[in-house]
Amino acid sequence: MPKIKTHSGAKKRFKFSKTGKIIRAHANKSHILNKKTTKRKRGLRQTVATDKTNVFQIKRLIPYK
Repeated sequence: MPKIKTHSGAKKRFKFSKTGKIIRAHANKSHILNKKTTKRKRGLRQTVATDKTNVFQIKRLIPYK
């Protein structure tokens, strides 16, 4: 069997935690930051575990990570 290609966009966006959960960054932090409150922007800096409904799809995109 040939190797499966890793999805380039997914490998940059997702990381695995030590326990096997998939970690992602929040959206809406790149531009139009004037109208967003400091508290909201501070919360968007944090990483969060991916929802369980998307885990299977993401694992298919990054099989060797």
